[in-house]
Amino acid sequence: MKSRIPKVLHRVCGKEMVSLVIQSAEDAGLGPTYLVVPPNSDPFFKVFGKTVTYVEQTHQLGSGHALLQTQDALNGVANVAVLSGDVPLIRPETLTELMHAHMESEASITILTSTVSDPGDLGRILRDDKGQIIKVIEEIDTDQNTETIKEVNSGIYVFNTTWLWENIQNLRPSNNGEFFVTDLIEMASEQNSKIASHKTSESKEVLGVNNRVQLAESASILQRRIRERHMVDGVTMSDPETVYIDHDVEIRGDTVIHPNTHIGGATTIGESCEIGPNTKIESSVIGNECKIVSSNLENSTLENNVHVGPFSHIRQQSHLGTGVYIGTSVEIKKSHLGSGTKTNHFSYIGDADIGANVNIGAGSITCNYDGKSKNTTVIEEGAFIGCDTMMIAPVTIGARSITGAGTVVTKDIPPDTMAKGVPARHEAID
Repeated sequence: MKSRIPKVLHRVCGKEMVSLVIQSAEDAGLGPTYLVVPPNSDPFFKVFGKTVTYVEQTHQLGSGHALLQTQDALNGVANVAVLSGDVPLIRPETLTELMHAHMESEASITILTSTVSDPGDLGRILRDDKGQIIKVIEEIDTDQNTETIKEVNSGIYVFNTTWLWENIQNLRPSNNGEFFVTDLIEMASEQNSKIASHKTSESKEVLGVNNRVQLAESASILQRRIRERHMVDGVTMSDPETVYIDHDVEIRGDTVIHPNTHIGGATTIGESCEIGPNTKIESSVIGNECKIVSSNLENSTLENNVHVGPFSHIRQQSHLGTGVYIGTSVEIKKSHLGSGTKTNHFSYIGDADIGANVNIGAGSITCNYDGKSKNTTVIEEGAFIGCDTMMIAPVTIGARSITGAGTVVTKDIPPDTMAKGVPARHEAID
């Protein structure tokens, strides 16, 4: 991968490749999960925490050596599924079928295979005249008789552990000193131990990722699956190929996603929303019947019937109440806006607590940063903020108060008060 990031921690549709593999295994009912990691496992711990059991492979001596390290941890386990962290497209149903085939056959080894038009760098499955698997031939070792084989090894197996632990110690190193799981296939064949197989109907799911080209190909395939799942569940996409949705996103029925929209992280979107075009949403919660047009939304919450955009930016830790209207070119950061509040265009609202049914005029700004710290602006319910009002935080504007156009607010304004001028002068509203 030519990267400082461990290969299996590269992301596909918002999740690390190995996370996708583990989730498929868990969804298939396989578990618990044991993850073989190098000595510096901090990058893996940051992703998985204590949700998996880590097995350290002190020296990187190949897949067979990695599997051997799990022997003590798997003591008492009758059958073990071995999966590769760089095969991110494997589906839970395929793993379920593989385990079922293994248990039914009572084989020493059961291999997941696939038939592909172009095997590329995948190992080929060699069978004898009776159709029995006798060997896995790596791409580098193929010749004119074997390079045309279309059945390939996925790198996913189920082993009977009684057979496995008796034989894995006998693996011989390759020319580069590494020990490979694939050599166990030939070993079992020589012993006349039973080798079973299960062939996946979707060849792309065994695609391994060894470079950025294959990473992009995997992402494209997974994106198509994700979009199709949402559309089957009642989400409309007018141009699906231009919509990008991360793996963990949830979208409810009758929502419409317009072109050039990116939805990432653990975002949830409610019913009957309209999202896009040209919109990016990251790790946010969006209620029912919301509309977000040509805008960015990150790490925020929108209640029902909220409108945002076009060309607005809702930044982290913002919360927009029911019926809030955000118009053109508005930026909101770390603020709470009460239900029915409106700011139609060209405003900045940062570090603010705004009540219900407040109107914020064009060009209004909460001046929240004094050069040393961020300060809070409070606008109570029913206030009317005139165009180009500057609110120098920390400051509170009372309920139902009004600021005139161009006002600079430097001190608190009591409820039911008119404030205007630079700096603001106060007078009671009749």
